[in-house]
Amino acid sequence: MKTIAILNHKGGTGKTTSTSNIGAGLARLKKKTLLIDIDPQANLTEGLGFRDTDVSIYNAIRDDKYKTPLPIIELSEYLHLIPSSLDLLGAELELVSRSKRESILEKLLEGVKANYDYIIIDCPPAMGLLTLNALVPSHTVLVPLEAEFYAYKGIDRLISIIENVQFNFNPELHIGGVFITKCNSQRVLTENIKTSVKKHFGDKLFDTSIRVNVALAEAPVTGQDIFNYAPSSNGAIDYANLVDEILIKV
Repeated sequence: MKTIAILNHKGGTGKTTSTSNIGAGLARLKKKTLLIDIDPQANLTEGLGFRDTDVSIYNAIRDDKYKTPLPIIELSEYLHLIPSSLDLLGAELELVSRSKRESILEKLLEGVKANYDYIIIDCPPAMGLLTLNALVPSHTVLVPLEAEFYAYKGIDRLISIIENVQFNFNPELHIGGVFITKCNSQRVLTENIKTSVKKHFGDKLFDTSIRVNVALAEAPVTGQDIFNYAPSSNGAIDYANLVDEILIKV
């Protein structure tokens, strides 16, 4: 079993889209996969067709007796989801006084992780307690970087936070890979960004890039992943290739 956190402190990098479609891609290959939405914006949850859920990850996290189980929704035989909700917005303040507050999700996952080959966590863009809870039980972090000029902004801070979690809470944690999203091969800037990322991350940069594809934006509106919504689209092709690369390298 491997737990992967999808993390970038910037919005608009394709973090949630990637979580959904990497998970769906693994499930297509019959890898039992659990998606966890720990972002208060709940975009992953809504993008998979669930809005205004009565019970979310918040209910389990706020129970300091750990008697409330994680709510798991079966999307298909090989793909399950733990949904988020706007209630998580207040969780940061509620967790401050908790003992071992950084390990709440890790504790909650103890009873379910053996059921899965992969657990994929969609992290919030903010570096707070929820993100820390996502990193503590994770083996590896995947970082989506948008193919634009400010892709690097704050990336050193992101790496520093991962190293801090590694040192203090989770020695196994490491950056498993970086991949470029929203690529347009006709733009010179895109190739320049790829070259710069390669210099910075070396072999951590995946060969697969995710091209700009309207189907990737349309799929969540219908509550579907890209493989169900547009299986022959460039988005589906790219994420299928990315999943193949993850299976080999991560």
